[in-house]
Amino acid sequence: MLRLQLEQFSDRSDIRSLVVYLAIPRADGKPALMPAGHWPPQRMALPPVEEDESLLLPSEQRRWLPLRHQSTLLGALRVELAGSAWPANLHPRLQAAAQVLTEALLLDLEHQRLSEQLERQQQQLRLLVHQMRNPLAALRTFAQLLKRRLEGDPENRALVENLLVEGQQLHRYIEAIDGLTDPAALQAGPQSSGPLLLPPSLQSGNAAPLQERIEPLLQRAAATAALQGRPWQGPSSLPDWRGDSSAVAEILANLLENAFRYSPEGTSVGLHTAMTSGGSPRLTVWDGGGAISPDEREAIFGRGIRGERGQALPGTGLGLALARDLARSMGGELSLLCPPNLAASDLPDAGNAFLLELPPSASA
Repeated sequence: MLRLQLEQFSDRSDIRSLVVYLAIPRADGKPALMPAGHWPPQRMALPPVEEDESLLLPSEQRRWLPLRHQSTLLGALRVELAGSAWPANLHPRLQAAAQVLTEALLLDLEHQRLSEQLERQQQQLRLLVHQMRNPLAALRTFAQLLKRRLEGDPENRALVENLLVEGQQLHRYIEAIDGLTDPAALQAGPQSSGPLLLPPSLQSGNAAPLQERIEPLLQRAAATAALQGRPWQGPSSLPDWRGDSSAVAEILANLLENAFRYSPEGTSVGLHTAMTSGGSPRLTVWDGGGAISPDEREAIFGRGIRGERGQALPGTGLGLALARDLARSMGGELSLLCPPNLAASDLPDAGNAFLLELPPSASA
């Protein structure tokens, strides 16, 4: 860009040379003008302005155009004429070139600032991930020791086994966070038109039985309901379905978390499952709380959008957006139905139901 801006004056025989300088801060805080480009091209490197005493003297053939943003000097454009008379039509062109160079410098400085900020954030992220692994490993070790001591207590032993399962899931998230520090891991594939929905370490892409992923979620939901003192209604059976079960588990985990978080205390929460005649699962996470208002039922699927009943609670408004995007990426759909019996006739006639419809099972 710098070369093109200078070469545009090659039609002017009345210009002897053009030089662009960058204002580089010195130790004393004052800027030093360092040459960054010149026209016509020459092999000799140009010295800084303060090292060329001839540039400090006034000259009728020389003009300086500052490259300035507000009160900050970014650089300068030096123009040397071949003659002594300045053409009237030359100054507007020089001013336009100086403006373009100033804007380019601003963009370059902003790029440098953002790059440095990103690098600092990545360093902090790597440090946090490193530190998180230590307590997670300790928790896993303590859970394994506790599991051994509960050899003859199957009920409490199952709770510890669930802790180990959740710890493994947390480990996967930590590894996914660690992958965010690798720019190559974030590059979408050539066919992708948007950002990754999940980090690569959480996206299997392989067909796997859904039951293996849903069972831990059901156990977590039952434990949450018991702690909150509310009824929990799990499915009577689980779909015999194969596909991207990791993505389905992410969707259901978000929906169940929302149900327990946003529905009033004491109201029921449940997961209902069914299969269509074509072999497509219908998974419904429902709650018996007050129905979401009609004007919010589609808006809450937008990124960063939260409904009225969630305004006083912590959250980012990303869960439903992620869930719907994941569903659609698999060829399915996620929708909100009020009341739940619109999703299945044996569900309550009051409350909210998030219906996840999946495509038929993938080949084994």
